[in-house]
Amino acid sequence: MKILIRSALIVSPQSPFHKKKKNVLIQNGRIEEIGDKNYSADRVIEAEGMILSAGWFDLGTYVGDPGHEHKEDLQSLCKTAAAGGFTEVAVLPNTHPTVQTKNEVSYITGLNENRLVQLHTLAAVTKDCKGEELTEMIDLNHAGAIAFSDGLKPVWHTDIFLKSLQYLQKFDGLLIDHPEDIWLNLFGQMHEGPQSTMLGLKGMPRIAEEVAVSKNLELLGYAGGRLHCAKLSTAKSLDLIRSAKKKGLKISCDVAAYQALYNDEELSDFDTNYKVNPPLREKIDQDAIIKGLKDGTIDVLVSNHVPHEDESKFLEFDQAEFGLINLQTFASQIVSLSRFVEIEELIEKVTDAPRKLLNQQPVVIDVDVKANLTLLDPAHDWIFTSESNLSKSKNSPWLGKALKGKVAAVFNNSKQWIDA
Repeated sequence: MKILIRSALIVSPQSPFHKKKKNVLIQNGRIEEIGDKNYSADRVIEAEGMILSAGWFDLGTYVGDPGHEHKEDLQSLCKTAAAGGFTEVAVLPNTHPTVQTKNEVSYITGLNENRLVQLHTLAAVTKDCKGEELTEMIDLNHAGAIAFSDGLKPVWHTDIFLKSLQYLQKFDGLLIDHPEDIWLNLFGQMHEGPQSTMLGLKGMPRIAEEVAVSKNLELLGYAGGRLHCAKLSTAKSLDLIRSAKKKGLKISCDVAAYQALYNDEELSDFDTNYKVNPPLREKIDQDAIIKGLKDGTIDVLVSNHVPHEDESKFLEFDQAEFGLINLQTFASQIVSLSRFVEIEELIEKVTDAPRKLLNQQPVVIDVDVKANLTLLDPAHDWIFTSESNLSKSKNSPWLGKALKGKVAAVFNNSKQWIDA
């Protein structure tokens, strides 16, 4: 089948067609032609005003499968990821059982040859993600794990953290940590500040993140290795990362895209869909994230997709689980952020940057290469409805809301998803 993408703006810095508006012909999973000719095709996508980039890569998505498939299984994850523009997703290890053996790695990745969305494994650093005993990371790396993390939990044990950095240097592995002092955040429900005081909720102070980031950077400077701090949320955390980069440490970080767009005032009516970890902070932190995106302190943007069934989410605020679904709505956040940061820079943070950190092959838009592509329509106005939601969960603050920016199509592994 021949598919023609007509008049799309190509954003691919390694491509000879970067920032050029071209027609792109795809046949049997490969890019056959790129140019100005009106190539004959079985299907034509009118892409005037749209952006064609390498397929998006989400660095750290939670899926309940195995163990909690009612939240999200691998099939539903792939569907919602494709509709959100992602052709590759790195899956967190917080499943039941934990992703800590070759069997669990192969369970996640085993069907990739038949998938549009390729799933990658972030294997556990410690057994059962408890932070107490190291997993067999060399064996897991040989089995296909692309990086190591305790996912939703921090690697809190200082000696284990240090040994992880040393151990991973044997194969240039990447340690991904969610920096959090669990004791300072104990029983916390939202960001600690005037809003939490007014709502009468136990706060999660900035220092709970910042102490962990500072400690981790000191250990990185001592042990060496490569460290990625996931889902940062405070101005000081980003300052610490900025300083560490200037010192030459091999440090990178990401933020959830929504952190730059929303703050703790969203929780004024106790909407548990905005209850996330790290929590929504204040405007000063939003501004710092925008600055970090502009100056390159923030390497990667992530969805922080954490699905939960109704019984875990629609409860009294202090009983509800942390997390929201965000794969399908991620594109609208990219478009909203483009008011402050060039959209080409934002796209780089979900295409080239995560692949480079994970030592994956770069994706280039050129003739006679496999098509791994995302087509974004920044002007598309739409409503995220229960009917259009492809996740098995519905813990989204954007359900029923009007959004701007939607993915029109994705191509990968000789397959495609095209918005009807």
